[in-house]
Amino acid sequence: MRKYNLLFFIGFIALILSGCASKSVRLPETEAEPAAATAPVIHASDRASSIALQALAHLGTPYRAGGLSPQTGFDCSGLVAYVYREGAGLALPRNTFELSLLGQAVERGTLRPGDLVFYNTQRREYSHVGIYLGEERFIHAPASGGEVRVENLRADYWVRRYNGARRIIAQPG
Repeated sequence: MRKYNLLFFIGFIALILSGCASKSVRLPETEAEPAAATAPVIHASDRASSIALQALAHLGTPYRAGGLSPQTGFDCSGLVAYVYREGAGLALPRNTFELSLLGQAVERGTLRPGDLVFYNTQRREYSHVGIYLGEERFIHAPASGGEVRVENLRADYWVRRYNGARRIIAQPG
């Protein structure tokens, strides 16, 4: 039953996000843009949707420390870097603390799909990162032995460890 609930949720998110996109945009086939700690927020209507859908495509990929791809597995920042590179053409840092310096800080109540959510999971702030999907859910690559999965932001474990969120891709308007 839980598997059907997850599949329903993924389908629901895909349906919502597909309604947000005005038209399909193909990114030029060039190297990803480098991102710096002072980089401005990127304005693009469908990049956030693309990021969320790209992340969902990697559900079940095994965790691997230092992992950067679906073939090798992902760690949390590797998943974020891969998804943003493939979904938005952006090269992001491979360190959760450096990721926490990018974009704009956003309040929990104003999270949008594609926002980065940060947690203290190793007794230090900003030691874990995930990508917000909407409907109080985020996707991440958990610790060793796990696989990329969707979690509820309101689960007690995550509420107690929440450090904040950043918006790398701004929604127009």
